[in-house]
Amino acid sequence: MNILAALTQEEAKLKKQADKVRQQLDAVRTARKILGREVASSGKRVMSAAARARIGKATKERWAKFRAEKKKGKR
Repeated sequence: MNILAALTQEEAKLKKQADKVRQQLDAVRTARKILGREVASSGKRVMSAAARARIGKATKERWAKFRAEKKKGKR
């Protein structure tokens, strides 16, 4: 078999693999879109870790202030 024929055959094989991978990628993207709609339609919100940390910190500060004022008032 000459080199050109071997390269042509390898190219055809790789094109077939690329087509298969594209189909799989399309399937994954479709699944992500469907799941994204399900999450959005369920009404659940996703919050980043940083946002949760800021809210938690603010809540702790409010409670600390509340307890400090409550303690002050009893004396």
